[in-house]
Amino acid sequence: MADVHDRATRSYNMSRIRGKNTKPELLVRKFLFSQGYRYRLHVRDLPGKPDIVLPKYRTVIFIHGCFWHGHNGCKYFVIPKTRTSWWIDKINYNATKDIDNQQKLRESGWNVITIWECELKPSCFKATFNNLLTTIS
Repeated sequence: MADVHDRATRSYNMSRIRGKNTKPELLVRKFLFSQGYRYRLHVRDLPGKPDIVLPKYRTVIFIHGCFWHGHNGCKYFVIPKTRTSWWIDKINYNATKDIDNQQKLRESGWNVITIWECELKPSCFKATFNNLLTTIS
């Protein structure tokens, strides 16, 4: 099946996708800051370059996009109908890398929290934030 966009449009659309400072990430950061937590961002020295690092609590937080990291059972994780095998390989690679990085962090004594994009939707973000606070402290 051919792409629904021409090459230039697809290139433009993909260039707009950010890897840092995404809306879900900013939402979690604002919440943590409002609760008095101070953190570092995208620490390169740690495996997987976690989105948020709380050194005082020896905790890292990854905020994963449901599509990009293959959130199983999530309605936001839909495999594209074009270049399907390429996308499956890419998403599986991301998921494998996530597991490996989390294992390395845990072996180094870090508490690892993963928040999925769908957990920050208006219908359930309060429960996610309450769970986050209990997990950190």
